[in-house]
Amino acid sequence: MEGIISGDRIVLKSFYKKNLPPVRKLILQYKGTTEDVEDIFQEALILLYNKLHSGDLELHQPIYLYFIGICKNLWRNQLRKQRILEHQEFQIDKIIDPSLTVMDRINQRHQQAVYDKHFTRLNNNSKNVLRLFFEGKSIQDIASNIGCTEGYTRKKKFLIKEHLFRMIQSDPIYHELVFS
Repeated sequence: MEGIISGDRIVLKSFYKKNLPPVRKLILQYKGTTEDVEDIFQEALILLYNKLHSGDLELHQPIYLYFIGICKNLWRNQLRKQRILEHQEFQIDKIIDPSLTVMDRINQRHQQAVYDKHFTRLNNNSKNVLRLFFEGKSIQDIASNIGCTEGYTRKKKFLIKEHLFRMIQSDPIYHELVFS
């Protein structure tokens, strides 16, 4: 940690060598580019440096796990901004998020189960529209796939998401997960 704060070239080079491969794997696996890998890695390193420099960081796990967690969260936020994975959590079983407790992981699995339960209740056309949307397809592509106009497809996608959200919110398990 001291080497990162002081900018020690040997420590930084070793840190890059150890942490770049899992970050690259994570980002490329979820529709990222090599430029995304570099951007996320640099942004996470700056965040880590600032936390270390300020003295606000209490680590209870190896620093590399904390760093991978930062990268994962930055990438997830970027994907959400790009609307690629809206309403869907991507699962990264091979990379451990050190910020999550066992209870958090269990809670996430329950949330995913509630989502999946209600998603399967949608009719096939609705599921198809949402799947295409989650895959990052444009409204144009979705419209041509389902044989509708772009305007109608945009409205239909909105209505399907609203319907799915209402079904999830009416589930008693949802209330237990959110308000517990």
